[in-house]
Amino acid sequence: MKDTISALTSKKLWLAPLAGITDKAFRTICKQCGADVVVSEMVSADGYIYNISRSMKYVDFTEFQRPFGIQIFGYKPSIMAKAVEMILEKRPDLIDINMGCPVRKVIKRGAGSALMKTPELAADIICEVRKVLDGTNIPLSAKIRSGWDDSSMNAVDFGKKMEDTGIDMICIHPRTRSQMFSGRSDWTVIKKLKEKLSIPVIGNGDIRNAQDAQKMFKETGCDSVMIGRGIIGNPWLFAEIKEIISNRNNFSIDNSEKLKKIKDHFLLAIKNKGEDNAIKEMRTHFSYYTKGFQGGAKVRELINSSFNKNEILKAIEQLYQGKRKNEQN
Repeated sequence: MKDTISALTSKKLWLAPLAGITDKAFRTICKQCGADVVVSEMVSADGYIYNISRSMKYVDFTEFQRPFGIQIFGYKPSIMAKAVEMILEKRPDLIDINMGCPVRKVIKRGAGSALMKTPELAADIICEVRKVLDGTNIPLSAKIRSGWDDSSMNAVDFGKKMEDTGIDMICIHPRTRSQMFSGRSDWTVIKKLKEKLSIPVIGNGDIRNAQDAQKMFKETGCDSVMIGRGIIGNPWLFAEIKEIISNRNNFSIDNSEKLKKIKDHFLLAIKNKGEDNAIKEMRTHFSYYTKGFQGGAKVRELINSSFNKNEILKAIEQLYQGKRKNEQN
């Protein structure tokens, strides 16, 4: 198990689980661009047990995407354990417990970041899931926040309790639940957690460019870095980070290479979900892929109203080839 954990956490770059973003198609693109570990969108333990057909799309992956982690959320230890037992049929490389999601529909049931207010319950979940994983050589991780709010920043004590209960690694997004995704993440929390724990710590939060990742490694001592919202519209960031942390600093990608990846992403999404669903779900990605271009606003307007694959591809091509310069930004 020690070697397995080291292979996942020794100066690795992780793709964070992002609901509605890190689907099968985008994970493939990120792996092609240099992501070391990718994680599924979060999966409801209750949903997986009681409506597996609907949840299956979240855990489906290809061999190319390995090492691949499946993240689940819930608040009942027995249900979480049962879901993991079922998920093991998919042969993931990692199980991650979400203890950091700040979204209301998750926390109102006591799941996600609400578990940081109930560390005993969180420990019970880890304990029950650990029993299922014993003997499988599949590591167990948890993703947490700094705490619930500024008056209850308990990440270090909480993380230590999870380690003592049997977690193999922990990822910390150093914002409180109250912050949601606003303000700045406090990387000093990552550093304090790393100093306190003997298990690997994965840092997450405000990685917008390669320099940010290099800085997080240096300032916090974290074992690996997880990238979330900063990767949307910029999957080639993984390759750029690897260049800078290897002291090569010669990363380069032009618009024609980016355009190819965007096309690949779109066509993969269509293959996986069908054209209409893929077009609807790709609109978020396209809104990021078209930012910063003169004419980008017009292209986004077109994409948000079109269900024609060829029309969308043509608009993206023209944008990246500089043929829409006279349109408003």
